[in-house]
Amino acid sequence: MTIEPMPSKILCVGKNYLDHAREMGSEPPEEPLVFLKAPSALLLDGAPIVIPEGVGRVDFEGEIAFQVGRKARFVPESEALSVLSHVFPLNDVTARDLQRKDSQWARAKGFDTFCPVGRPIPLKDLSKGVDGLKVETRVNGELRQEGAMKQFIFSLPFLISWLTRVMTLQPGDILATGTPAGVGPLAPGDEVEVTIPGVGSVRNPVVAESRPDGR
Repeated sequence: MTIEPMPSKILCVGKNYLDHAREMGSEPPEEPLVFLKAPSALLLDGAPIVIPEGVGRVDFEGEIAFQVGRKARFVPESEALSVLSHVFPLNDVTARDLQRKDSQWARAKGFDTFCPVGRPIPLKDLSKGVDGLKVETRVNGELRQEGAMKQFIFSLPFLISWLTRVMTLQPGDILATGTPAGVGPLAPGDEVEVTIPGVGSVRNPVVAESRPDGR
C-alpha cells in the first residue's frame, strides 16, 4: 500500500477537541490552529515508528484524516466536502518535549516515521457518510483515546473552506482533523494502533533509533 499521489503538504489541526485543548492546559482556539507535517514523515501500516535519540517524550495522537481529491481554492462550506476523496486513520506522532521547547512545531512533528497512515478508503464507499466517523487509539491493546467528528470545535466543512482561503489544496494533500483527549507517551517495544471503525486501522511497532555509527 502506498499513498498516491504523494501529498504536497500534510495539514494538521491542533486542539480541535475541547477535551484535548484542556488536557494540554489551554482553552480552545478562536480560529483553527493549523500546522504542517513533512511528507517525508509518512509511514505505512506495519512499519516501525522510530523514537529519535535524545528527544525526550514521544506521544501518540490518533486522528481522522482525509485526502484531497481535486485542486481547490476559495471553496464555500456548502461545497467543501466535494474537495475530499478518501478517509483514513493517521497517527500524528509528536516529540512532546521539543514541541514545548520550540516556538514552532516543525521539528517536533516532522521526524521521519512520525506520520503513520492507514489504507485510504474512498468517501463514496462510506454507507453513512462522514458525519458519524469516530477514532480510537490503542497502545498494546489498551484503549487510550476515543473521539468523534461531532465533537470537533471546527467542523470539517468549515476547516476546508477556511484553509482554501489561505492556500490552494492540491490532489493528494492530507488533512488531519485533530486528536481527542488521552494522548500519551510511547516507548520502544510498544505497539500503537489508530482505528476509524468501519474504515480501517494503522498499527505500528515502536523502536529506538539505531544510529548510523552503530552506537
